Amino acid sequence: MDTIKLAAGSGRGFAQEVKKESGEDPLLCYQCGNCTAGCPYTEFFDYPVNQIMRLVQAGMREQVLSSKAPWLCATCETCTTRCPCEIDVAHIMDTLRAMAYREKRYTEKDVKTFYETFLGSLKAHGRIFEMGILMRYNLASGHIFSDADLGPKVMSKGLIHFLPRNIKGKDEVAKIFRKFAERSR
Repeated sequence: MDTIKLAAGSGRGFAQEVKKESGEDPLLCYQCGNCTAGCPYTEFFDYPVNQIMRLVQAGMREQVLSSKAPWLCATCETCTTRCPCEIDVAHIMDTLRAMAYREKRYTEKDVKTFYETFLGSLKAHGRIFEMGILMRYNLASGHIFSDADLGPKVMSKGLIHFLPRNIKGKDEVAKIFRKFAERSR
């Protein structure tokens, strides 16, 4: 892991940007480490959660948005639950992933592909269509036969459906996506 050079940061501007977009104040974090101690994915991150928070505080925009951590975060909310300052750390990680996505900083290509596939399914059907996500993701990622043996098992138990089931109000869900796209321009 590289040494974090705090002097290279651009001050609190990045922290304020994250606060504005997420509604959470990363400057409230006092580096207790509870988020990192509880995170089940810490070993896979290039920077543990508390260091991501410190980098945000230090204005290290480039380092944070080029990090693997926001892309690998499972949003399990263990960090949020453990935070004594009641910061929704998982939401900050989601925000960082969205910011990185907008800037086309995809450090984890398969996660990016799943992210797009998942959101595309939600936008199209108003809910996720598991079979569609699986097929689109496997094609887009090149993992064509990944988990193919599971399909018949879960379908026979009625856990996954071959055709999508749209919800009432799917147009309202699509409207949310349109508003977000307009706001992000």
